[in-house]
Amino acid sequence: MNITVLILIIVLIVLFFLAQKFGSLELGNSGEVPLPYESRNYLVSKSERSFLGVLDQVAGENFRIFSKVRLEDVIKTRKGLENRERNTARNRIKSRHLDFVLCDPQNLQIIAAIELDDSSHQNSRSTKRDDFVNKALEVCEIPLIRFKAQKSYNAAEIADSINTIVKSNH
Repeated sequence: MNITVLILIIVLIVLFFLAQKFGSLELGNSGEVPLPYESRNYLVSKSERSFLGVLDQVAGENFRIFSKVRLEDVIKTRKGLENRERNTARNRIKSRHLDFVLCDPQNLQIIAAIELDDSSHQNSRSTKRDDFVNKALEVCEIPLIRFKAQKSYNAAEIADSINTIVKSNH
């Protein structure tokens, strides 16, 4: 068998497997196989969006609200750790996120984190995750406010909870 034919067969086999993995062989202008991603369409869930609407009312000009913030953007590993210990600690925070973070609108200093707990927070895996987040933020002296996910929210109750936490930490 000719070496050119053998190379052609290998290329066709590779292309076949790529087509199976990515669903098509439509090549873009750069000749690359399209990436296997699609839009989520919405940044937050319907429940989080509903809560955010009330949170926006409550925050007014006193706070800037960010949603879906990586835990690693809010806390970091302490200096002085050995590489292995630092990597282990970082791996525990790098792929987790907080539902909302309240910041000072002037300098974006972190004031508090907010978690909206729905029924998924009742299983043992989520409970362990929640306990870890609670402790990690506590060690970093960042207040965490948890609200139960509901069909509707009382703005005054949310404002009271936030103001209580903010006043007790400043």
